[in-house]
Amino acid sequence: MAQKVCAVQYCYLMVKDRPGEGMKVLKALKKARVNLLAFSGFPGRGKLAQLDFVTEDMQGLKVVGRTQKWKLSPVKRGFLVWGEDRIGAVSDIFEKLAAAKINVIASDAVTAGAGRFGMILWVKPSSYAKAKKVLRA
Repeated sequence: MAQKVCAVQYCYLMVKDRPGEGMKVLKALKKARVNLLAFSGFPGRGKLAQLDFVTEDMQGLKVVGRTQKWKLSPVKRGFLVWGEDRIGAVSDIFEKLAAAKINVIASDAVTAGAGRFGMILWVKPSSYAKAKKVLRA
């Protein structure tokens, strides 16, 4: 299985950092049939949590956002990587970016079972075009 890197769009939503808030948002997206390629949630500032949504259906996400009266962030860009899970799969991506002097702002990687892995990563907007070229996204 070859490794694949795709340039993706995402936006985020700040919600109260309490049980059930993320579930409500995800349930609304499910009901609207907005498919997520990746999702990440983590503590934000104060009593808020940040929910990141990577989807090919950004318009659908925005429609749900307006319906639910969410304050979605402007659309941003990142990279989605997946492929064969092997020792060094993630470090190879980081090595390419480091060699090009591109700093990774954040990343999440996980094994997907059956010998596969997936990763989402973000670079500074000013480094995006260069990273896209380096990663052949």
